[in-house]
Amino acid sequence: MTDTTGISDQQLSELTDLVKRVHGFDFSDYSKGSLKRRLSRIIMLKKVSMQELMRLLLAEPQFFQWFLEEITVNVTEMFRDPAFYKALNTQVIPYLSSFEHIRVWSAGCSSGEEVYSLSILFNQAGLSDRSFIYGTDIHTEMLNEARGGVYSLRKIKSYEENYTQSELTGSLKDHFTMMHDAGGIRTNLRQNTLFSAHNLLTDNVFNQFQLISCRNVFIYFESNLQEKILKLFYNSLSPMGFLCLGTKETIRFPEMKNKFRVVNSKVNIYQKIGD
Repeated sequence: MTDTTGISDQQLSELTDLVKRVHGFDFSDYSKGSLKRRLSRIIMLKKVSMQELMRLLLAEPQFFQWFLEEITVNVTEMFRDPAFYKALNTQVIPYLSSFEHIRVWSAGCSSGEEVYSLSILFNQAGLSDRSFIYGTDIHTEMLNEARGGVYSLRKIKSYEENYTQSELTGSLKDHFTMMHDAGGIRTNLRQNTLFSAHNLLTDNVFNQFQLISCRNVFIYFESNLQEKILKLFYNSLSPMGFLCLGTKETIRFPEMKNKFRVVNSKVNIYQKIGD
């Protein structure tokens, strides 16, 4: 594929080295193509050159926070990929219902839509009292938005079709306290959630989970980083726990393939089978 960004590998290397040295974030294992496209967008938005961009990253800490949010992926919506939630409801929830306590990790949760989707799913299955969902991300501003649990009416309306296709009962609005132009996730769906900062690139295991969901994040990483994160997830799962990846993601490393069985190959749900 032709690189149309105009950003050379040398420029990319210089920028990632600067970010690592000054801000402690290592983007060297991110997909080069994805990084270049996002950098190109930032350059266009700010109307700066690569050299000016690096100067801003070096001199202005507040600019880096904005840069970090733009460079990493924050695309999310409630009940994204309805087929995934249907499979979760029919193939995973019945198994999890036999557990006394169910711990769930939504990694790379952005502004919280997946966490609350999972909370609604567990609530409808009658498992709210036994489940707890941790949402993690590296963005503090995204996490603050997630904790608030308030979404615009426009967004809620756009998520309604996903909800319907997930074949859950009622309407998505049933799970919100509606205001004039927004809706807040109902208290009973928020009380079993916790949002906290976690960096998949550098942080370690922090619990043992029955379900881990990290969807549409792997595709932005190079293969060595994907394998590193898969090992983190494996070590964070309880025996026979479930791992959920995005529709374009898969476990393709021989060593890791042998440690999971495929539950659903279409929506990429796996189950840990050994230690």
